[in-house]
Amino acid sequence: MLVKICGIQTVHAAKAAVEAGADFIGFVFADSKRKLSPKDAALIGSHLPPSVKKVGVFVNETKEVIEKIASVANLDYVQLHGDEPASLASELSYPVIKAFSINSVDVETLKDYPCDYYLLDSPVGKFRGGNGKTFDWSLIEKLTFKPANFILAGGLTPDNVNQAIQEANPLGVDVSSGVETAGEKDSKKIEEFITNAKRKEAIK
Repeated sequence: MLVKICGIQTVHAAKAAVEAGADFIGFVFADSKRKLSPKDAALIGSHLPPSVKKVGVFVNETKEVIEKIASVANLDYVQLHGDEPASLASELSYPVIKAFSINSVDVETLKDYPCDYYLLDSPVGKFRGGNGKTFDWSLIEKLTFKPANFILAGGLTPDNVNQAIQEANPLGVDVSSGVETAGEKDSKKIEEFITNAKRKEAIK
């Protein structure tokens, strides 16, 4: 089970995620309380082993800005979390993770979108992602096209992540607010989340 800890803002939080077994670290470059600069992301990323992939989260940004930030931050993946067309994804020189809101996903768009991973998230509210809200995971099974390489997001916590994995059967899981305490990443919650997320593999 792949695990992505998103909204990382400090070296301490990044190291806690790595030590707990995270596969991806997410940096937010869109308007958010978790937004950080490309240089800060590069500094944090310099403390990560090559095996842990660095992901930059963007919302409706231009190709030029995405490429520039990705280069400065030394990203491994670009996550598109807005209404980006498939044409933008195909033009980027970085592997793409594309987020889709479960309440508005168009199956044909989902099927044909050029990305390395699909990220299925909660319904879009005022803010995109990181809102701590779960959704009915059975909706994924009802999609006429269910991608094998999808990452589940939306309201996941150390307490519900294993149940979510059992019901939705994703390739990976993504968390941000679910491993925070008072708006800051909590090392203990990060460890619990990753342990519980990867538990399924241990009991196969």
